[in-house]
Amino acid sequence: MNRIGCKRTILAALLLFLAIGSPSHAQRAEPLPEELEGVGIEEHRNAEIPLDLAFTDETGREVTLARYFEPGKPVLLTLVYYRCPMLCTLVLNGMVEALRETGLTPGEDLELVTVSFDPVETPTLAKLKKQNYVKEYGDPSVAPAWHFLVGGEESVRRLTETIGFGYRWSDESKQFVHQAALFVLTPDGRLSRYLYGVMFEPRTLRLSLLEASEGEIGSPLDKIVLYCFHYDSDQGKYSIAATNVMRVGGVVTVLILASALIPIWIRSAKNKQPQPPGRES
Repeated sequence: MNRIGCKRTILAALLLFLAIGSPSHAQRAEPLPEELEGVGIEEHRNAEIPLDLAFTDETGREVTLARYFEPGKPVLLTLVYYRCPMLCTLVLNGMVEALRETGLTPGEDLELVTVSFDPVETPTLAKLKKQNYVKEYGDPSVAPAWHFLVGGEESVRRLTETIGFGYRWSDESKQFVHQAALFVLTPDGRLSRYLYGVMFEPRTLRLSLLEASEGEIGSPLDKIVLYCFHYDSDQGKYSIAATNVMRVGGVVTVLILASALIPIWIRSAKNKQPQPPGRES
């Protein structure tokens, strides 16, 4: 293997590390390799996305991010670049695979927004990428709810800085170095959850979207399930909240006992009522 090939192999390994590694806010005992300086994600939970940012969609139409936010419907955001040879494809593939298993319907329950952070990419590239992923999703009805955008340097910079998404261009490999994640946004454009990696647990994705919607999507059972789970940032998934489970269990126990005892009380009350005097013959 020649020198350039060796360096590209090392960079690929570093990219894979970014894809499966822990969030960048975790403490590290050793300094990052030079190739990864400035790369990573710093969580800005509850930060407001600038909804006035101007982008261009896959049809060439000028839009602002506000177009994709409406009451009661969360937004699942991905930051990629369309010519990415590896990591972006893995992120989008993982999102599609998980989303299909959540039971949630794009357009009805959520909106999908994919933004290129490479300011030189064009609406034509965005259109081709959308065609590929609508086909990959396997349902043409997802097309109106999945938006592929490109933008100028200022819009890209403001969006990535708000999210805390750090990346850099590698002259050696001629590609961007960046971390892999999905960004869950509330209907009013606030950052609700960061989901890291290239493979996403469907239950974690579903609960993240339910949480971001603030109870506006999902069934009554979903709301109970969400109450019984909390997000564990160390594990990157939802785990059982024991106290809440006990509370729900206590309520359920009371309801079960009440449903069993109330008919008994009613019958007992009826039996204690004085009987009407019999008619004399």
